[in-house]
Amino acid sequence: MSLTRAKEHLQKYGLDSRITEFEVSSATVREAAMAIGCKEEEIAKTLSFIVDDKPILIVVAGDCKIDNSKYKATFSTKAKMIPFEDVERLIGHGVGGVCPFGINEGIVVYLDKSLKRFEYLYPACGSSNSAIKLSLDELEKTSEYCKWIDVCKYIEG
Repeated sequence: MSLTRAKEHLQKYGLDSRITEFEVSSATVREAAMAIGCKEEEIAKTLSFIVDDKPILIVVAGDCKIDNSKYKATFSTKAKMIPFEDVERLIGHGVGGVCPFGINEGIVVYLDKSLKRFEYLYPACGSSNSAIKLSLDELEKTSEYCKWIDVCKYIEG
């Protein structure tokens, strides 16, 4: 169901035919990079949070994690990830396939500046074994993002 929703969303942009489905899991950054054959940092991972009792999504580079002080400065609240068991209901995609395509109505999407280093990125497409190669411009258009933010730090080691 989630993959179908992502495909329908990307179809509006003429990009649904570029979705790749894998025979192996692409649920984690490492698994996705191995399945695709790219660097881990090129994976555009989508993180789910609650802000003011509403779900939001932040798309970040695969080699980054949330910096709590930057997050608090941006959203005026402590980072609170959506619990695993609530992600699919609140976002429209389950953990491992969360992406900004075909999500539930009213969810605000943010793009982290960590993504700006790359010409191409690989976000999931609603399932734990799918991805799509998008240029930064294509990701901006298809994610229907609200704005660019700076809430990440690079993962050490």
